[in-house]
Order: sequence, then C-alpha cells, then structure tokens
Amino acid sequence: MEHAFTPRIKAILKEKFGALSEAIYAKSPLLQYLNLKTVSATRGSKARGNFGNIYAVYVLVEDYVKGNFHDQGDYANYTGAQFSVLLKRQRSLPFGSKLQNHALNHRMNQEYRKLFPQSDFTPIMRDVDTNRYWINENLLEIEISDKKFNIAEAVLEIVKQYIRAKQSAFDDFIETCENLKRVNKENEWETRDFISSLLEPNVDARIMDCIEEVINIPALKERFDEAAQENHTNNILDEIVKQSKVEFNYE
Repeated sequence: MEHAFTPRIKAILKEKFGALSEAIYAKSPLLQYLNLKTVSATRGSKARGNFGNIYAVYVLVEDYVKGNFHDQGDYANYTGAQFSVLLKRQRSLPFGSKLQNHALNHRMNQEYRKLFPQSDFTPIMRDVDTNRYWINENLLEIEISDKKFNIAEAVLEIVKQYIRAKQSAFDDFIETCENLKRVNKENEWETRDFISSLLEPNVDARIMDCIEEVINIPALKERFDEAAQENHTNNILDEIVKQSKVEFNYE
C-alpha cells in the first residue's frame, strides 16, 4: 500500500541501507505494518493517529537499541523490559499521555496477525510471570543474500518522523483556530464553514459516534448556527482547541 507518508519511510531506509532498501522493505512485515499504521500522517490533525500500537513497537525497539543489541547481539539473554517502564515511556511521548496497557499486552499482536497472517513471528513477546517484555528480534533482522541487516534504528526514525508530521498537522489546526478568532464581518462565514466542517461524519469516527449518542449531527449544526448568530464563535473556537487537546492527548 502506497500513501503520502510512504516515500518518507522509503527515504529513511534508502539513507540507512542504500541500494538494498527496497529489498529490505519487501522482506520486512514490520516495516510494512508501520507503513499501514502511518497512513494518517498527512490527512490532517483530526485523522486518527493509531499511536497505541505504534508506540508499543517504538518503546520496545527503543529499549532494544538502548541496550545496544542491534550492534552487539545477545538479546536472547536479556532479562526484558519492565512493563511499568514501557508504559511510562509511552505516556511521555506526544499524544500518548492517556495510553493504556492494551497495545503492549495483546492489541498490537492481534492486529499484526490479522494483517500479516503469513508471518512466522509475533512482534511483542511477554513473560506473564515476570511482567517483562521483548520485541521479537526476528522481525528486526532482515536477511538479504546471506547477510543480515538490522532495521531497529530505521524503525525508530520512521516513528519519530511520523510523530513530527502529526504534531505539525495539529499545530496548524490550532493556529487556524486562533487566526479565525480574529473574526470580523468579512470572515465570519469562513469561521462558520470551518467549524461546520469539523462536524462532518468523515472527520473522526470516534468523535461523530460519541456525539451521536447524545445529539445527532443535524441538530448539533442547528445549535451551532444559533450560537453563531449570537456571536459566540470565538467561545466555540476556544472550546474546540481545549477539547481537541484533551481528545488527542496533546500538550
């Protein structure tokens, strides 16, 4: 699957592996999984970011690289990363402050198996008794012409650039809201159109489902029109910014 962020992924691989980058990508289900999970990178601030499963991979690969296992090996004898440390690290990342344990414990593995049923390996390994975790090193070592190439650092860079792309999109969204607050008679309808666009069903399914449980979208648009006529658009924009930051765990 090719999408707007795919060239950036392939550029990272090209920089690290040169002429072998395409072959490495083709043989790596983990890289292909990240490609599928980063499709929202350029789809605007409100497109779902899929951070839970992406961050589950990221923190484990980060732990792997910090242990220098990508250079010196011996990962098989590693005692594993503590769950509490991994979860704390996930929540320290942009958009991650409210992440739960589901991705680390089962959700990422379930989704990966569904997308890549032909893969021989499960990405996240876990010891229930010790509550220790590992990334499956078999998915990080790609063999091309009898030589192994480790993609751990490339995985980290892909996720970092995805985070930057999502941050940039969200910053643009916040800036747009702030600019529109300088409302006057000439751009009042532009402001109304912008807010109305946020209520469209295709913006974010999680927001369109929560709203529909309380009030349907046409009725909500009616309420907005009434509020706009009473010159409350700036207050509405303030609330949009506030609630968007809460919804997307963004500081």
